[in-house]
Amino acid sequence: MKKTILQIAKYYYPVEGGIETVTKYMAEGLTNFDHVIICFSQDGITRMDTVNGIKVYRIAPSMKVSSQDIAFTYYHYLKKIIYEEQPDIILLHCPNPFLYPITAKLTPRDTKLVLLWHSDILGKGILYRLVNRFERRLLKKADLILATSPNYIHPSSPIYDYRDKTKVVPNGIIKKEFRWRKGDENVVEEIRSKYHYKKIVFVVGRHATYKGINYLIEAEKYIQSDCIILIGGRGPETDRLKAMTTSERVKFIGRIPNDYLRCYYYASDIFAFTSCTKQEAFGIALAEAMYCGSVPVTFTIEGSGVNWVSVGNQTCEEVPLGDVKAYAAAIDKLLSDKDLYMRYATAGKERIAKMFTSEKSNAEAETIFRELLE
Repeated sequence: MKKTILQIAKYYYPVEGGIETVTKYMAEGLTNFDHVIICFSQDGITRMDTVNGIKVYRIAPSMKVSSQDIAFTYYHYLKKIIYEEQPDIILLHCPNPFLYPITAKLTPRDTKLVLLWHSDILGKGILYRLVNRFERRLLKKADLILATSPNYIHPSSPIYDYRDKTKVVPNGIIKKEFRWRKGDENVVEEIRSKYHYKKIVFVVGRHATYKGINYLIEAEKYIQSDCIILIGGRGPETDRLKAMTTSERVKFIGRIPNDYLRCYYYASDIFAFTSCTKQEAFGIALAEAMYCGSVPVTFTIEGSGVNWVSVGNQTCEEVPLGDVKAYAAAIDKLLSDKDLYMRYATAGKERIAKMFTSEKSNAEAETIFRELLE
């Protein structure tokens, strides 16, 4: 009889995002386990639906505080689901601080509690001080903590004090979603021709402070190469970012549908990965771009997995955090040195294919879960 994993996530497919991607490929890829998902709904309706054979409970939030959903009925529903599903493992995707005390209290003694630590909570203000004691209790209670990179098991992270029960399971890309498909050549050609076949510097993601897109806009004035800069995505910082530049070569292209994202990766020459804090714990988009042959320029972020996913002087140009002149120079260097560019592009694709795929991540997770249950 299969063991059951109950994954507690913030959201679930069709919601898009790095954590949502990981939750989905674990649920669909760890086929030797039964899976149940509980998450917040985004339409204000509490319901249960089935997604590709996975039972998904979506709980309507009552309010939101500092981007954290809160549902007054969550305790009731989680208690009921645990009773009905009898999970062998409860896997909580962190951060999700509202659920820390609830999960710690409701996890049965004979159920293994696993924390998948995607990122620390970086804000250390009054809200974090309220959460901190619940976070410590949860970390202490957990049977296992999964970090997404060895870099994140760092003295600056709360998980460092629990490193004796922490293992690394890297995130991974879903390769089939980024393989070249019939018709992609037409889309790539359309993108390149739209920008008159200039070299393309591309960035995509939620427009939030930690993504550091402002650094790319500031670096633009120092880039000597004849190129175009495409900024995909949107978010709370979009208006501020647009107000920062009057340059004709900076284009905000908005949200890119999933079916077209790989074509932008393939069409781009440089992937400008400008994330600037540990809130960017891994970088799924970074891995996706590398798999498609786009060469990154990154910042050095102490304690983040970014510089483990893409290694400076091996698969990318890595520059000191916030140094916009160095960032511009790195872009110029790659666009002017074809041999270096091709070496990084080849090594980057090979690194992702070898180390950071959903298949590899699931295989490592399954081994760890089997050992935990034994």
